[in-house]
Amino acid sequence: MIRTSLRRVLAPGIALTAVLAVSACGAANEDSASGDTEVLKGAGATSQEKAQEAWIGEVQGQNSGLEIQYQPIGSTDGRKQFVEGAVAYAGTDSALTDEEGQLSDAAETCGSEPIQVPAYVSPIAVAFNLPEIDSVNMSADTIAQIFDGKITNWSDVPDQQEDGVELPDLDITPVHRSDDSGTTKNFTDYLGKASDSWPYEAEDAFPVDGEAADGTSGVVQQITNIEGAIGYADNSQVEGLGKVSVAVGATFVPPSPEGAAKVLEVSPPAEGVSDVDMAVDLDRTTTEDGAYPVVLLSYLVACQSYDDEAVQENVKTFLTYVVSDEGQQKSAEAAGSAPLSDATAEKAQSIIDTIGSASS
Repeated sequence: MIRTSLRRVLAPGIALTAVLAVSACGAANEDSASGDTEVLKGAGATSQEKAQEAWIGEVQGQNSGLEIQYQPIGSTDGRKQFVEGAVAYAGTDSALTDEEGQLSDAAETCGSEPIQVPAYVSPIAVAFNLPEIDSVNMSADTIAQIFDGKITNWSDVPDQQEDGVELPDLDITPVHRSDDSGTTKNFTDYLGKASDSWPYEAEDAFPVDGEAADGTSGVVQQITNIEGAIGYADNSQVEGLGKVSVAVGATFVPPSPEGAAKVLEVSPPAEGVSDVDMAVDLDRTTTEDGAYPVVLLSYLVACQSYDDEAVQENVKTFLTYVVSDEGQQKSAEAAGSAPLSDATAEKAQSIIDTIGSASS
C-alpha cells in the first residue's frame, strides 16, 4: 500500500487509479474510463473551485493517465452525491452532521464513519458595487439589517466611515444565493451569532426574499451588474468589487487570509465530534486582534474504506496532497485561502492515514 509521510507532498511517479463513480464498503464500483485515462470524481462547494483546480492540476501533472473532475455544484448537492455514493469525495462549506441524518447516512454508505478534514479556509467577503468607493465599514447589526431589508438606502448606513468617505443616496440591492449553499450557512451563522438584528437560523437556504443568483459566480455577476448591490461570496472571487470591513471589537477588519486563519485558531471543536471528524464551531464573536469572523471553513469528506483498494489509496493520496505544505500553498496562490497551521494539518493527515484501516 502507498504510504506518504506526514505533511509530505505527492511524489512524482506514484500511479493513481480512479473511478468515475464510487461507493464504499459493500457497494459496486463503476469504471467508465476509456483507453488509459481514468477519472476520479468529486463534487461540492463552489468556494473550493479555484483551489480544486490548483490541486487537480498538480496531481494530474504528475500522473498523465489520471483525470480528476470536481463539479462545483454547491455544498448541499456535493454532500448528497457523496452520501449516495456517486462521488469518491465531497467538498463542503458546512460540516456533515446528523441534524438531517447525513452523518449516519454517510456512515452507512461508507461502512464506517466518514472522515472530515479541513481543506480550505477563506474569508467570505461582503462585496458591493458603489462608484469610486472601495471600502465601507459596517457592524454586524448593520450588515444584518441590510440583508433583512431593514436598511434600504446607502445614505442610511450608520456613519462609521473613514474621513472623506460619503455614501450615496442610492438604493441598496442585497444579493443572495438562490441555491442551497454552505457559504450561505456560514454567512447567516455569522449574522446570527455576531448581531442582535438577525432573527433567522443558520441554514444553507437564504431565509429572506430578494435578488438571488445561482452559485458564487452568479452572485458576483449580479453585484457587478447592479449599481448599489451588495452580496456575499468567497473573497477569492470578488476581484474588482468593493469590500466591507467588519467590526471586530472597536476596530474594523477587511477580509484577508490571515484574518480568517486567526478565527480558526481560536475556535473549539464542534460538540460531539469523533476522532476522525475535525468539524469546529467557528468563533464569530472573537475580538482577537486582526481576526476576520465572516469566514468559511471548507472540508473534504471521504470514506475510511472503499471496495477497491486502488480507489482507497488514490483518495488517500489526493487528500494527503491537499493538506500538505505544497497543496496548501497552491490553494493560497490560486484562491487567496489561508494555509492550515502545522498543528491542524498534522491532525488532518493523521485522520487521512486512517483510510484503509476500517474493515469492510
